[in-house]
Amino acid sequence: MSGHSKFANIKHKKERNDAAKGKIFTIIGRELAVAVKEGGPDPANNSKLRDVIAKAKANNMPNDTIDRGIKKAAGDASSVNYEYVSYEGYGPGGIAIIVDALTDNKNRTAANVRSAFTKGKGNIGTPGCVSYMFDKKGQIIIDKEECEMDADDLMMTALDAGAEDFSEEEDSFEVITDPDAFSEVRQKLEEAGIPMAQAEVTMIPQNWVELADEEAVKNLQRTLDMLDEDDDVQAVYHNWEE
Repeated sequence: MSGHSKFANIKHKKERNDAAKGKIFTIIGRELAVAVKEGGPDPANNSKLRDVIAKAKANNMPNDTIDRGIKKAAGDASSVNYEYVSYEGYGPGGIAIIVDALTDNKNRTAANVRSAFTKGKGNIGTPGCVSYMFDKKGQIIIDKEECEMDADDLMMTALDAGAEDFSEEEDSFEVITDPDAFSEVRQKLEEAGIPMAQAEVTMIPQNWVELADEEAVKNLQRTLDMLDEDDDVQAVYHNWEE
């Protein structure tokens, strides 16, 4: 999303109730488990784990919860059997939607995702049907209120760290990276003491689509809400200009 709406969405999610926080913690817990299984429990030697830990801290996950998740995954690596799956499709008004999930039961996840699309009057398509409309990028959002560095110095720090682009929004800064450079850029910004409201590899739409029809908006929101409530769903990307 564009920087300001993305940041507003971040703040909204962080201010929501404990159930929403629990969902975020479930997402991060699964990502911790997969990162440990793939690269080991030592963040010094596992850049993916470092990135997930940074994401956990940005979402106010307590350090002891993070440590417990890592230790549990390290001691029980053989039982971690989550698989990444991705679905693509269209919501009402031709809104493009990508759903990333991490699941231990692909049949259950596929049925739930299909139901969310169907109940919102949309439909799942074939792999690649909408992903060409998005660019995969590393995205780092910085809250202006939390950052003491001025815009020019922050921009130079980000570009020197290897960022592709830097932009200033009303209440935040946005740093864009190549996905392969994301981990290194994020770590350099962290080492420079720059607080990050959100840092992740994401899918950024090339174009945004507005929905004028109230019924279409209601149906699309229903799909997005159902996906948001599904514990298997890690992330949802769309090109709706909210």
